[in-house]
Amino acid sequence: MRDRVLHLVRSSPATRPTGPVDAVLISHAHGDHLDRGSLRLLPRSAKLVVPQGVSRFLKWLRFDDIVEVAAGDELRLGDVRLRVTPAMHNARAVGYLVDGSQTAYFAGDTDLFDGMADISPHIDLAMLPISGWGPALPEGHLNPTTAAQALALLQPRVCVPIHWGTYRVAWARGAGNAPAEEFAAAAAAAAPDVDVRVLPVGGTLEL
Repeated sequence: MRDRVLHLVRSSPATRPTGPVDAVLISHAHGDHLDRGSLRLLPRSAKLVVPQGVSRFLKWLRFDDIVEVAAGDELRLGDVRLRVTPAMHNARAVGYLVDGSQTAYFAGDTDLFDGMADISPHIDLAMLPISGWGPALPEGHLNPTTAAQALALLQPRVCVPIHWGTYRVAWARGAGNAPAEEFAAAAAAAAPDVDVRVLPVGGTLEL
């Protein structure tokens, strides 16, 4: 939500939540996913769900409820069931499967991993990372091609590509829309039955 996070600057206008925030799902503790400055902009009544070992970095923010989780855990958020899923990024990284009136999968930062096809037999919406913020993409991330392979394993009804177009390294040019365009083309070949929706940063989607 901020214009700058560490060495990253925004490539698109900053956005803010448009409605109440009941919970915040944090996949891992890297600065582009766990930014204390952005968390300060949220109501302290929101539940923070974080990987194991991360809550100690957040206590001084004085949120009312911080819950640590690991892959395989389940918890209830009101009428929604939350299942914590594996991620292949670092030792503590996780993803989340949110099961309510519809089922959404947020992969966090991840690479392909064994068992990805078994995340859920039915996913209405998958939010998959497809790129990174610098000129090189390190291990533990999906690129447009491997993200399309993940899509073929998951077979959601709808997919929204994420982790592209928001930030860029301050001293480098951004990739523009290229990652999303490459992913859409690869997804059409690998998983033609999936409805891929490329949203602008801050865009919304109704299922």
